[in-house]
Amino acid sequence: MDYKPLPVGVDDFEKLLTRGYYFIDKTWFIKELIDKKGDVNLFTRPRRFGKTLNLSMLQYFFENMYTEAGIKQDNAYLFEDKKIMRAGESYLAHMGKYPVIKLTFKDTKQPDFELAYCAIKRQIAGEYLRHKFILQDERLADEKEEYLSIMRRKAGRDSYNHAIAFLSHCLEKYYEKRVIILIDEYDVPLENAFTEKFYEEMICFIRTLFESSLKTNKSLEFAVITGCLRISKESIFTGMNNLKTISILDEKYSEHFGFTEGEVKKMCEDYGLLHKYDTFRDWYNGYVFGNTNVYNPWSVIQFMDDLTENENWLPRSYWANTSSNSIVRRLIEMADDSVKGELENLINGGTIEKPVHEDITYGEVYESMDNLWNFMFFTGYLKKAGEREGEDDTRYLTLMIPNREVRYIFREKIMDWFEKRMKERDLTGLHTAFVNKDTVRLEEELTDILYETISSFDESENYYHGLVAGLLSGMKGYRTKSNRESGKGRCDLFVKPVSRRKEAFIVEFKTTKKIKEIEARAEEALCQIEEKRYALELEEDGYDIFSSYGIAFCGKDCCIRLRQH
Repeated sequence: MDYKPLPVGVDDFEKLLTRGYYFIDKTWFIKELIDKKGDVNLFTRPRRFGKTLNLSMLQYFFENMYTEAGIKQDNAYLFEDKKIMRAGESYLAHMGKYPVIKLTFKDTKQPDFELAYCAIKRQIAGEYLRHKFILQDERLADEKEEYLSIMRRKAGRDSYNHAIAFLSHCLEKYYEKRVIILIDEYDVPLENAFTEKFYEEMICFIRTLFESSLKTNKSLEFAVITGCLRISKESIFTGMNNLKTISILDEKYSEHFGFTEGEVKKMCEDYGLLHKYDTFRDWYNGYVFGNTNVYNPWSVIQFMDDLTENENWLPRSYWANTSSNSIVRRLIEMADDSVKGELENLINGGTIEKPVHEDITYGEVYESMDNLWNFMFFTGYLKKAGEREGEDDTRYLTLMIPNREVRYIFREKIMDWFEKRMKERDLTGLHTAFVNKDTVRLEEELTDILYETISSFDESENYYHGLVAGLLSGMKGYRTKSNRESGKGRCDLFVKPVSRRKEAFIVEFKTTKKIKEIEARAEEALCQIEEKRYALELEEDGYDIFSSYGIAFCGKDCCIRLRQH
């Protein structure tokens, strides 16, 4: 059976519909936007949750659209049989009636301010070029010179500070209708500027650009802005009393970004994969916008696309590389023992409670751990599991990891960064204690490392096995071999010197959840080495001198026992 192609990476509304891609109807968003009558609407949602496609949909619905040659386009056909067509004539009367300015800042990541500023200039100039046909009207004779200067990127800084407002004025003059402004990913240049250390320059430019186009712009009908984070009014939206921020905490518009449970289940039915629905739910559900359960649309589409090629395709973390994971990395770098405990709790399905602050700046993100937890919540790494109001009227959220996809990101990134830190760590003391059979020092060294890690409560012997094997693998003059068939069973670890004149080592690991059992478990490991005759491999390989280590773990504590042969 032939199925519709899935729109992997397609964020243009017209392309999605005219090329026959699978479409989940979000056009009711248009009705709600008209009903709410917001002047300037800021929608904050995580990356890859449909913000760009929704703005494209708004443009095709509202814009009185012309080609660059000035030929009128009728986009009503794109909305045939869509939900918005059932809303009534009072809503359809807005279709194709407004001039629209649409900008995206998603591609403005640059290493310095001048390059980032030029990228924004190109965006603005491109929108001027798209509307160039209006200059044929004699009513715009006085504006023509400045218009062309901005379009050709020859104008000065002040002209670009007010370029959106000026284009609004020109369009209103031509259409005799006020303008709708759509700005996608408004905070990307701010996040990039903070990372590249030119934040103050960028925020001054964006503040002036937004004040002139959104606060004092008499040609504005309404505006829709999208981003991941609400940047505080004091830093960018100064005195903008007409701003409505709709974050993931708001019940308004809650089902228009991301996929609902019903939409994902319907998609599974449409592709004959309803038996895979539980997998979609476990891996990509779990977000809560307002009171609505939401799936990650980017990952759902990617996984469904892979399943249509191979029904046995295993789920994976598609969202992991769509945006920078520097947030999580910075959290690890800042983590003290308390934060590490909270991270471990989250990774193991637990919750933490934190005060919520919706209007922080990028400059404030790393000033406190509370700010960083907030940032992770609003960017999709955590979800709301509950809330309460504190005695000081502060809003407290109970936070948890939303699904297996994000838990995978936490686990994999944390372990990756930990391994890199271990490579930078001086392990001389641990290696010396191991070779010299100094169990007291070895226990201290290993315990210190365990307390620096972020681990799981369900640590298996494999976890500790991998950890110790990695720590010993760089020991000069020795080779480590794991899980080798030997004697009557499988030994955890052999540490063999390059020279057979030196002493070799057998290592066996045990775990326990009861600290009082840790010493007995270490002794049990030693007994197992003898009972299962793990030493046979060493003898057959020409090693006459060897000792055995029995190492038991209980969480972040360890007990080491030695037996010489």
